[in-house]
Amino acid sequence: MKTPSLPALQAFRRVVELRSFQAAADALGVSGGTVSKLVAQLERDVGVRLLQRTTRTLGVTEEGMGLYATAVRMDEELAAGLDEARQRAGSVSGLLRVAVPTSFALMWMSRRMPVFMATYPHIILDLSLNDSFVDLVAQGFDCAIRIAGRLPDSGLVARPLGHTAQLLVAAPAYLDMAPPLHSPQDLADHACMVYTQTSQPLEWPAASPGQAPVVVSAHYRVNNSVMLRDALLAGQGLALTPHFVVADLLASGQLQEVLSAHRLPGLTVYGVVPQSRYLPRKVRAFLDFMADEMALAA
Repeated sequence: MKTPSLPALQAFRRVVELRSFQAAADALGVSGGTVSKLVAQLERDVGVRLLQRTTRTLGVTEEGMGLYATAVRMDEELAAGLDEARQRAGSVSGLLRVAVPTSFALMWMSRRMPVFMATYPHIILDLSLNDSFVDLVAQGFDCAIRIAGRLPDSGLVARPLGHTAQLLVAAPAYLDMAPPLHSPQDLADHACMVYTQTSQPLEWPAASPGQAPVVVSAHYRVNNSVMLRDALLAGQGLALTPHFVVADLLASGQLQEVLSAHRLPGLTVYGVVPQSRYLPRKVRAFLDFMADEMALAA
């Protein structure tokens, strides 16, 4: 049996993970034909069929799953070895691709990223702003920032980086003309504006466990929290939003918190990475930086 080549093992790994020759080729930056040839050569080298291919499906044989585990381990050991060599040379480097929620990137991260880049000048930072939960493996991200009360089970490794409050806010001009607001039940009489990238955007959770959520009727619905700022300032209603979206407007008095006695549980800011025995130094450096900055801002 001939020893398989590293490019063939890497191509095979991506095909298994993405269940597509073309998707694997796109991830590796080569042609689909190149990936097909590498996998075919790998099967010849090991002397067994690794994939079951039809016109519609792509499956992995038992032997293929065993070799896949070996390929993952070899990839991780190679990455760890390269990282150790770079560490001895005294630098953290490489392309770092991070998926980030849009509002958090614009309102909190933007002014802090120049500090990170100055601290790690050899890292190429590639941020993708997207409020959806992207597939890190399929889309080639090293890590992602996600903000939630609780993350759904996804098979990813999540590291809490910090916390942010959820606040119900409005402009003084709106509150001066609006009906009284003494309890969450009074929200039924108010103009509410909602962020729609949640599972139940028209249900605002209760402040205490066991209480029913408050159902609101929203006349303004957007999938980006930053869009709520101008509507709030214009006195169009009130909104439930993370503190970082409106921190400056609260500090200036342009907005004010309402129902503070019924404040909801806060949200956790997570750094999530694919499951792996090895965490690249560039990813660790980024997540450590984010955790330190969130601690300073708390």
